[in-house]
Amino acid sequence: MNFQPTGGEMTEALLAAIVLVGGCVQWLTGMGFALVAVPALVLLLGPADGVVLANCAAGAISVVGLAGGWRRVRPAAMVPLCAAAACTVPAGAWTTRQLPRPALLLVMGALVTTAVLLVMRGARVPALRGGRGAVTAGALGGFMNAAAGVGGPPVSLYALNAGWTVREFVPNAQFYGVAVNAFSIAANGTPHLTATQVAVVVAAMTLGALIGHTVAARIPEHRARHLVLLLALTGGGTAMGKGLWGLSGL
Repeated sequence: MNFQPTGGEMTEALLAAIVLVGGCVQWLTGMGFALVAVPALVLLLGPADGVVLANCAAGAISVVGLAGGWRRVRPAAMVPLCAAAACTVPAGAWTTRQLPRPALLLVMGALVTTAVLLVMRGARVPALRGGRGAVTAGALGGFMNAAAGVGGPPVSLYALNAGWTVREFVPNAQFYGVAVNAFSIAANGTPHLTATQVAVVVAAMTLGALIGHTVAARIPEHRARHLVLLLALTGGGTAMGKGLWGLSGL
């Protein structure tokens, strides 16, 4: 008998691993699913389905996470952030549909890598302060979320420049995640997955949440955050390399 896995089984196994790791780090640190998962999902499923699946998964995680912290949401900051995102999501979705696959991989990898480096440096950006900063961060996040599945870094930088604590940031980031991912799904549609792949994704997200909750108390937050950013940086660099390879025609 032949026990070697088929191509479909291999795809499902890789899909489960990617979503599991992404879900685990999201619950471990309050951020990171898209940063960690998007580059790998794009390489596995293609730019369109990889981005939309990340939007769906990150949106679902944000809904669950927001349930316990919605009272700490700051409407004064979130309304301009979400309104600006709604305006730029269509441009991000259009970009995804227009560019060829290698160019999309290069753009997505570059966006992820740049965003991670800015967050790692703790960049102080005057343009991301006050009401105008909320609009700028929301607009950048909306475009990046629809085009590359990673809309969180501009909001992280906005929160950093506004002096928010982690306790203040998490529920507001989750609220933004619900809104911007809903906008992105409306613009990009849903991923083309089989029923088996959908079941794999749901199971992996659930298991990732359980693992993240279990180990959260054992790993210092700063170490977990650094791990997430390093994984995201590796994934972004890989996607950029794949895109450059495709554009070179090699």
